[in-house]
Amino acid sequence: MLKRWRKRALEAGVILAVILGAQYWQTRGLPEGSAPPLAGTLLDGRSTSLEDTRKTAGGKPVLVVFWATWCPVCAAEEGNIEAVARDHPVLSVAMQSEDVARHMRTRGLSFPAIDDPEGRIASAWKVNGVPAHFVVDGAGKVRFRVVGYATEWGLRARLWWSRQFL
Repeated sequence: MLKRWRKRALEAGVILAVILGAQYWQTRGLPEGSAPPLAGTLLDGRSTSLEDTRKTAGGKPVLVVFWATWCPVCAAEEGNIEAVARDHPVLSVAMQSEDVARHMRTRGLSFPAIDDPEGRIASAWKVNGVPAHFVVDGAGKVRFRVVGYATEWGLRARLWWSRQFL
């Protein structure tokens, strides 16, 4: 019995190491520490920035999401981002996408989105693949970076945890 438990614990440890190693590999090179500047025009024509969003949030962490209309993983998690945006400040950047406004309207999405057709904002943030998520705390520090599919509860947990840093 003890031998079987040791084997299972070892297998779980190996799986966890592989998952953590893959996440580390995917996020290498992405911003750490102070968040890079992020400014652009929302789909409704208003100018916005990460700094504006942080000020409006009143010290709450902000979820910054890079996504694309052509990305199937992004499409799979749109509902997660929409749900988080109901309770937390979100600023999204649609990277190298076409007709973002129509895409959001068709899919019933209302979270704030900046169109980044040439990928300039994504490049400044060193984002090479989507979806990419950053949790920026109230002081402007990047606390979490996630590349790939992110669950609603995983994002909520990271937002909650980043409040603990202040």
